[in-house]
Amino acid sequence: MAQQCGFELAGITPALPVEPDATQFLNWVSRGLAGRMSYLTDRRADLRTDPRSLLPGAQTVICLGRLYNTPDSGPIARYARSEDYHQALRRDLEALVVALQQEFGPFEYKLCIDTAPLLERSYARVAGLGWIGRNTCLINESLGSYVFLAEILISLDLGLPTQSAPDRCGTCTRCIDACPTQAIVSGGLRTELDATRCISYLTIELKGAVPEQLRPLMGNLAFGCDICQEVCPWNRKAPFVANPAGTAPDLAALATLSPAEFLTMFRNTPVWRTKYQGLLRNVAVALGNGRDPGHKSTLYALAQSEDDVIRSHAEWALHQIEQEISA
Repeated sequence: MAQQCGFELAGITPALPVEPDATQFLNWVSRGLAGRMSYLTDRRADLRTDPRSLLPGAQTVICLGRLYNTPDSGPIARYARSEDYHQALRRDLEALVVALQQEFGPFEYKLCIDTAPLLERSYARVAGLGWIGRNTCLINESLGSYVFLAEILISLDLGLPTQSAPDRCGTCTRCIDACPTQAIVSGGLRTELDATRCISYLTIELKGAVPEQLRPLMGNLAFGCDICQEVCPWNRKAPFVANPAGTAPDLAALATLSPAEFLTMFRNTPVWRTKYQGLLRNVAVALGNGRDPGHKSTLYALAQSEDDVIRSHAEWALHQIEQEISA
């Protein structure tokens, strides 16, 4: 039934707190590793630990996964190159609810697509969709980690839960070693992500200026980061989506976008989250890290921006290129 609605992975688990995951999450928040992501640190932090706080009377969590892997890398993370997954997944979750109600009769439900306060990787883990790897992503033995997660909380007991998947990372530390900013750190239960150093956080969630000491470590990345997934052995043979989105856009082309062009290109994609200022800020840093004198004129134009953030990052990027020329 889930496959007919477009989900490659499906499993169920009781709508109860998952330990020790819940305790570790609250500890992670208390140590400041969530950075400025207030939606993780406010009262919703406690809500995330119990599905029944989202749907009183919830008995089952239906966990679902959809592949988004594409063959090419680029300055924009793979997941963000097509329609906003929240919209696409919601349509198909609703279709699955209709099919379930035809099978089981009416029930109360709530859809969760990472915007709802739920520890979705933890529930996916206990529902058998995969294990939480050292890169902190959910990894499936067949599909790897390029998988969107979604959940349906329902007021029905669907019976025996699916069996949880064993951890298959072994002694591998490739993701830890490859992370440019050393954002994957030791935790109590398993490795954790220090969001304040993660390139995905810096290019998407962080507003304003990127700390100067982290800018050189961001490479050519303008939105998100797939490095810890690209080096994962479980993604080597992972399948690709049948109809992958277009190739990642060129950085220099992104740097010349007007606000109207940004709106047209990204309004219905995840890139919209970083807004015009954030994308051009990131593009300036990426061009600076490339240290290509051929991009000086593009960066000069950005350095004339009336936006303080865009201007200051373009000036920083020009300084990197000047250093390269004078070296």
